[in-house]
Amino acid sequence: MKLAVIADIHGNDLALEAVLADIGALGITDIVNLGDHLSGPLNAARTADILIEREILSIRGNHDRYLVTIDPRDLPLSDRTAYDQLQPRHREWLATLPVAHVHENTFFLCHATPTNDETYWLEALTADGTVHMAQRSAIEAKAAGIDYPVILCGHTHIQRAVRLSDGRLVVNPGSVGCPGYDDDQPVPHRVEAGSPDARYAIVERAVSGWHVTFRSVPYDWMAMSRLAASRNRMEWEKALATGFLD
Repeated sequence: MKLAVIADIHGNDLALEAVLADIGALGITDIVNLGDHLSGPLNAARTADILIEREILSIRGNHDRYLVTIDPRDLPLSDRTAYDQLQPRHREWLATLPVAHVHENTFFLCHATPTNDETYWLEALTADGTVHMAQRSAIEAKAAGIDYPVILCGHTHIQRAVRLSDGRLVVNPGSVGCPGYDDDQPVPHRVEAGSPDARYAIVERAVSGWHVTFRSVPYDWMAMSRLAASRNRMEWEKALATGFLD
């Protein structure tokens, strides 16, 4: 059994198409999508159309929640840019998505953690904003009560797999469409993938148990970088072109 896991597309339709083509070339038909599909200065509506038309199993991320619960006038810039591209049917689709899901009675899907769509799980921050791997005890505490062998999360855009002490596997597939971002909560920090590739993961059952393969897929990232620049989003321009913020 193989499952392709995608997350954090952020309106990058070209990256999504490249990842879906790679998944198809590998003969994988089962795909799950962990949220934050549309927010950003790119192509939100077309990204939504691809996900809807392909009927990809998707859950809602924090930015997806913002798009259907916050007054558009109060949305942050990336969310408002996406909102203005969407048609009512796109927002209706977002509103139907669950915040978590169990797939095939094996995979538990959430965006950030099982109980909060904005909290880092496999990563933690120091007071000066350094992003590092979270302590095992903290990771396991957030997995309490999730009695499935594979737990899937996104949100931080960092590819990572953690084997818990009881054998459960927690996997973050990385970001399909946003290889770098900064945030000021809970302290100012940045996340940089170091290359502009589109990322996802494949989770597979073998004789020894569940294991993960991380994929990094090239695509026309300069086209998306130029699109971000045309919309005066220079931090996105740099991240999309290089995987770094400067």
